[in-house]
Amino acid sequence: MTQNLKKMTRHRGQYKSGHESPYELSRSRIENFVRCPACFYMQQVLKIDFPSIPGFNINEATDVLLKRDFDKYRGQSETHPFLINMGMEHLIPFEHENFELWTQSLHFGAQDRMNTVHRPTHLKIGGGLDDVWLNTKTNQLHIVDYKSTSQKSDGKEITLDDPWKAAYKRQMDLYVWVMRQKGFDVSDEGYFLYCDGDRFSDYDFLGNQNAIMKFKMSLIPYNVDTSWIEPTLFDIKKCLDGPRCPEHGPSCEHGMFLEQATAAI
Repeated sequence: MTQNLKKMTRHRGQYKSGHESPYELSRSRIENFVRCPACFYMQQVLKIDFPSIPGFNINEATDVLLKRDFDKYRGQSETHPFLINMGMEHLIPFEHENFELWTQSLHFGAQDRMNTVHRPTHLKIGGGLDDVWLNTKTNQLHIVDYKSTSQKSDGKEITLDDPWKAAYKRQMDLYVWVMRQKGFDVSDEGYFLYCDGDRFSDYDFLGNQNAIMKFKMSLIPYNVDTSWIEPTLFDIKKCLDGPRCPEHGPSCEHGMFLEQATAAI
C-alpha cells in the first residue's frame, strides 16, 4: 500500500533525478528554458526564486469575459455572432466533459487536465487552454488563445510580427502538440483572438457610476510549427540532469545584470 502511494506522488517544483513520477513542466517553464537555460536550471534544479511581478488582472478579466460569452454557445448547434459576422459560422465552441479542467493552468499536471507525458524524457508537459473551436466542415479542432492589448498608435493593425510574440507562437505550438498527443485531431491553424482597448475613438468612457472601455477585436490565424518541441524536450532533460548550471542565454536580462554587477564589484 505504501509503495502504491509512493508511485502516485507527483514530481513537480524542484527537479529530483531518478524520481519515479514524470516531472511536470508547464508551458511557461518550457518558455523559460528557450529564453535562458541557466535561469531555467536555477529555478527548476537549484530552486532559486526569481523576482516576481504582479499579475495582469485586466488581461485576466478579458479572458474570463470572452470565455463566458463563448460558453453560452458551447454544446449548441450555433456559434457566437462574432464568428458569424466574420464569415466563420462553421466554427463553434467545442464541448468536452473535461474542457473546464483543460483551462486550469495552475493544476495542469493533475488528472484529466491538459497534459501529456513525453515517455522518452519522462516529462509531463501541459498548460491551460483559453478555448477550443470545432470546425464543422472538417471536424478538426482549432486551438484559440485570448490576448489583450491597447495599441498606442491609432489605426495600427495587430500582427504576430513583433519579436516578443514568438513566445505566443510557441505557446500555441505546444498546446496543439499536447492535444494531439491526447488523441485529438487538431488543425495546424490556431487563432489568436485579440482585444484591443480603444483609446482613440470618440466615446464617453466615464458614466454616472461606471466606466466602460470599448475594445476593437481582431482574429488572427496562425499556422503552427511543432517541429521544435521534441528536440527541446530532450535538451531540457539533458539540462535537468546536468552536473552544473549552463551559461545564460545571450539575450537574458538576468544574465546581463549579473555580469555587469559582478564586473562593478
